[in-house]
Amino acid sequence: MNGRQRIEAMLAGRPVDRCGYWTGHPHPDSLPGLLAHFDCPDTEALYQRLGDDLRWMPLWWSPAYPPGLFADCQSPDDIERFAWPDPDTVDFSEQLRQLEAAEGYYRLGGNPAMFFHWDCFQVFGGMGGYFEKMYTHPAVVHAFTRRINDIYLRLNRRLFEQAHGNMEACKISHDLGTQTGLMMSPAMLEEFVFPYITEQIDLAHEFNLKLLLHCCGSIRPILDRLIALGVDLLHPIQALAAGMDAESLRPYRERLLFVGGIDVQRLLVHGTPRDIAVEVRRVARVLGPLVISPSHEAILPDVPPANVEALAQAVRELGGVG
Repeated sequence: MNGRQRIEAMLAGRPVDRCGYWTGHPHPDSLPGLLAHFDCPDTEALYQRLGDDLRWMPLWWSPAYPPGLFADCQSPDDIERFAWPDPDTVDFSEQLRQLEAAEGYYRLGGNPAMFFHWDCFQVFGGMGGYFEKMYTHPAVVHAFTRRINDIYLRLNRRLFEQAHGNMEACKISHDLGTQTGLMMSPAMLEEFVFPYITEQIDLAHEFNLKLLLHCCGSIRPILDRLIALGVDLLHPIQALAAGMDAESLRPYRERLLFVGGIDVQRLLVHGTPRDIAVEVRRVARVLGPLVISPSHEAILPDVPPANVEALAQAVRELGGVG
């Protein structure tokens, strides 16, 4: 059973030989130590050595904004006067090549379309400015979000059309939680965020792709809503955030495929290989089948390479699930 077959079987509710595994995308500062520890020449060799079932080929692109571009914006008309870039000029030939080359793995692609914690934070003068604008000038926030989301939808539609079946899922990213709760009330999410995320999900499904949502933090209060919107896979399952421990999420194991769940704030930093193996078995027992991965894909330099090795080894030693 290869990586693609394993993940597709999990999504279909069929038995698998073991849980899936994904190292994630280690931070650039972590890579030299990881490559040296595993004696690998590059990241692809590293992923093969560790037994990754997924490959993520993100299309990193967003407009370039002057800081705080719309922080003082009073009218939606100001949004339209900005010189918006044409997404049809974006070259993604390299992503297409990478997707095709990763046959046999479960391939994640697409632009992450991070209007929430990237574009809006930038143009409205940071998180506080963005949230304040929702109350003082909601029409401005909607006008900007409408404009940027249309650009991301257009970009991803082009990519999906040209991927020719070399992609299994689209990965989008919207960090809606903090360590202790949601960034904003569910009512505000319903007005300013969910309608646009729904469009991204629907586009992926239009092309028979699954949708993986990266959403950090404590988001258990909105899991039912995310499922209703059409989210298929959820990442990264920030284990130490409130309500995000495996036992609390168990009721959702039949409705979502979890990706992540192994704490990278304490366990992978300070734990022993035995601690990690014990936790992998526990999370697999409670939430499996799932794709076991660090609770954030950007492994930082404070995670010892030996603990990454212990994580991958523990997944390989798991028995059948399903």
